Amino acid sequence: MALGLKCFRLIHPAFCSYLTTLTRPVSEITVKTMSGRQHDHRQYLACTVLPVRHFATKKAKAKAKGQSQTRVNINLALVENIINLEEVDEEMKSVMEALKDNFNKTLNIRTSPGSLDNITVVTADGKLALNQIGQISVKSPQLILVNMASFPECTAAAIKAIRESGMNLNPEVEGTLIRVPIPKVTREHREVLVKLAKQNTNKAKDSLRRVRSNAMNKLKKSKDKTSEDTIKLIEKQISQMADDMVAELDRHLAVKTKELLG
Repeated sequence: MALGLKCFRLIHPAFCSYLTTLTRPVSEITVKTMSGRQHDHRQYLACTVLPVRHFATKKAKAKAKGQSQTRVNINLALVENIINLEEVDEEMKSVMEALKDNFNKTLNIRTSPGSLDNITVVTADGKLALNQIGQISVKSPQLILVNMASFPECTAAAIKAIRESGMNLNPEVEGTLIRVPIPKVTREHREVLVKLAKQNTNKAKDSLRRVRSNAMNKLKKSKDKTSEDTIKLIEKQISQMADDMVAELDRHLAVKTKELLG
């Protein structure tokens, strides 16, 4: 028994030193030797080591999640009897093309006659493009004219549509002739256009969600005759296609925002 205690006293400092080395990166606790003698034996004081648990941050979790995700690449022809993924892809791409077309025609720093062409006018016969009911021309670099002589009954509706187009236009009317002064390019005007670009991008994302939702609903109808693993794989493919398109929408918005702000 006495021999055992003596051995423990001899290895005790080394054991404390080893334990400190293991725990230092976590708790930064040190072990100090107390000088002095008592009955020819050195006395040692070891601080209690408390384990510290470090939780992963949201950023680290997101990074780990992104690294663990694998992309799906289904042969569209092999699942065409379940769902037409090519059709889904085309619908998603049409959303992107519609946004790009909107950016090019209505969100420009300099207003041009072409910017007014596709303004939608609500008439008694339904929704019509402005260039279908009025003749659009340029009077000067600061003025665009819209002649409504062919459809005078639509003049008021055309004025309303131009004013609410989001292009910061304030039309004036003289009989059946609509005068559209082109506003000066100001910082405020640029910021208004950026705001419209964001709104239009959000609408495009809503359209994309509808395409995705419709595709998922079609897929559910095949659950009884298709294996669960195949259904999950196709669902992942559809979600991946939608996510890729959302990233593309955001990329176009960033480019347009930079262009508008100058």
